[in-house]
Amino acid sequence: MTDSAAARIAASQAPTAPTPASGEPAPTAPARNGDKPRYRIVLARFLRHRLAVVGLFILTALAVACFGADWIAPYGHNHQDLLLGAQQPSSGHWLGTDSLGRDYLSELLFAGQVSLAIGICVALLSTVVGTAVGAIAGFAGGWADEVIMRVTDLFLIVPAIAVLALALQAVGSSPSTIVLVLSALGWTMIARVVRAQVLTLRNKEFIQAARVIGASNARIVVRHLLPNLTGVIAVNVSLAVASAIILESTTSFLGFGIQPPQSSWGNMLSQAAGLIGTSQAYLLYVPGLAILITVLAVNFVGDGLRDAFDPQGRQ
Repeated sequence: MTDSAAARIAASQAPTAPTPASGEPAPTAPARNGDKPRYRIVLARFLRHRLAVVGLFILTALAVACFGADWIAPYGHNHQDLLLGAQQPSSGHWLGTDSLGRDYLSELLFAGQVSLAIGICVALLSTVVGTAVGAIAGFAGGWADEVIMRVTDLFLIVPAIAVLALALQAVGSSPSTIVLVLSALGWTMIARVVRAQVLTLRNKEFIQAARVIGASNARIVVRHLLPNLTGVIAVNVSLAVASAIILESTTSFLGFGIQPPQSSWGNMLSQAAGLIGTSQAYLLYVPGLAILITVLAVNFVGDGLRDAFDPQGRQ
């Protein structure tokens, strides 16, 4: 993840003001603009971001098409017609067929199930771990913060692709292995950003008021700190999905990732790489275009979430 991506996450959430009328601080109460609750304000800002709306529409369409491939795809997964062989696009096969006579559109949709599932699972797991680690480090402070951050720095310098390739060679190439390895390496950036946010929030008046009335540390973190990190978490999920899809595709293209008969966009690229210079060279660009469109759409949604939660950050 680049520094600009980290900056986008860091700028994505401003703390919610407390509600002094009650006896207990309530930073989680919806911020209002006139009579509108906070979630409606955030939603309105997101919907004004045209590229984010387009990205969300594309991601929704891709998710429905891929995860509903059992009903939508014109042919079953790995359905082969060896007598048909490689064919150009036609009314019966919109994207043509590969050398095994498999409908390429159907294979693209079933491969998308794996690639999207890996991206979503890695994003959720790494965000949960990173948020927990960052919140604990920032709220505890002192030696605990120092130890946790030094361990985080060690994970940051580990080359993800190299570790993933070694793990897949050692325990076998499976989607679950890819998810676990990428999640184990992908929590570090969100941990650092969450820690920075918590360090800023923990000295706010609503946190001090919660301490005064006897709220436990766990209650302060869960009830008052985490709700103020919603924007950070939402933006990180979008960035982590894109990063995981790219890493999975890279390792599968290099031959270390998902292996046939399972399909992913990455190993579809790998299998089509030998077709350059032939009449079926276009098959190389189909999964590549799917990856490109998905990553762009995810980043558009991330930009929209950033601007929705922190409109000043855009300026």
